[in-house]
Amino acid sequence: MQTEDGCERMPKKRKSGGRSKGSKGKGGLVQCSSCGRLVPADKVKKETKYVTLIDPTLARELRKEGTFIPRERVTKYYCVSCAVHRGRVKIRSKDERKNRSY
Repeated sequence: MQTEDGCERMPKKRKSGGRSKGSKGKGGLVQCSSCGRLVPADKVKKETKYVTLIDPTLARELRKEGTFIPRERVTKYYCVSCAVHRGRVKIRSKDERKNRSY
């Protein structure tokens, strides 16, 4: 690919540029939970878990009695390289990338 001035230009790998912002303009930055890198909020891989503060065996007994057990929502954000390293995102071939059913 060449520009008008004859310089070579890198090909574009993804139409979205790896982001999900659409035409929103500049999005905020979020810090990666693993390495601390600042990543755009629309590019980050988000993982949400529910954590209880009660021991699992005790929670099972309390649940059997019908007790409400509070749980806390913990959201972790990963940059792409950390998400790949931890196995949250798989490296896929060009044909598989078009398939959005993960």
